[in-house]
Amino acid sequence: MRYLARTTDGRPLAGDDEGFVPLGAALPDASSVRDVLPRATEGLPSLDDATAERVPRTAVTLGPVLDRPGKLFGIGLNYAGHAADLAEEPPDEPASFFKPATAATGPGGPIRLPPAEETDRVTAEAELAVVIGRTCRDVPVADADEVIAGYTPVIDVTAEDVLQRNPRYLTRAKSYDTFLVFGPHLATPMPGTSLDDVEVRTVLNGSVVARNTVANMHFSPRELVARHSEVMTLEPGDVISTGTPGAGRIEPGDRVRAEVDRFGAVAADVVRPEETDME
Repeated sequence: MRYLARTTDGRPLAGDDEGFVPLGAALPDASSVRDVLPRATEGLPSLDDATAERVPRTAVTLGPVLDRPGKLFGIGLNYAGHAADLAEEPPDEPASFFKPATAATGPGGPIRLPPAEETDRVTAEAELAVVIGRTCRDVPVADADEVIAGYTPVIDVTAEDVLQRNPRYLTRAKSYDTFLVFGPHLATPMPGTSLDDVEVRTVLNGSVVARNTVANMHFSPRELVARHSEVMTLEPGDVISTGTPGAGRIEPGDRVRAEVDRFGAVAADVVRPEETDME
């Protein structure tokens, strides 16, 4: 697997399972991860010819892989079984919604809970996200890999009690700052790689609270790209979070983790700002 990443101070990196090098050492004409998204759709080059030695992953502290994400889509009720857990009927079409770029944060978070008087039931859930690499419109499912730069694990967060008051409050319930934690890297498998056996797990304080495999999605990642490209132009840096196997309720002091087989994991601590301010 090849990876694109950024350090916490914004330096772009290219990587593989052995470590990372500065992005310019592998791709001399690239100065940012965004520069590389279009060519990532075809697979990234080997690091064996890079002009710098690999640094082990453990020696690098990674930040959000995209400094300026584009459109952020979420998909509701996309796993078989999750709709039943919520006493909902599975949708006949992708149940998509937008989140603002200001909701995004990087590995470690923290996820900052709103004031308790505003919401006292917040949940977090693991998801596999697709990152678009090329500007596209009306993409056939069979050609989706031609516009997908790669995949990243994310943690999606919801103020559930806000949503339960009225389904029309979905945007507000999903859009608080830090309510989308991006994975530490963009994984770029070779085009055509099967995703069916990839398991996604929501882990709360070390315990798995939900798990399911991509094969059990109502709409696969490639189908989601195709369906959304029928509605609007997709652009490099747009992100589609493909839905969750299930969520866990989070409280200050918790640690939540999204684990996605083969594509990595991302974790974040949970805080309530006023509690942090008093320390």
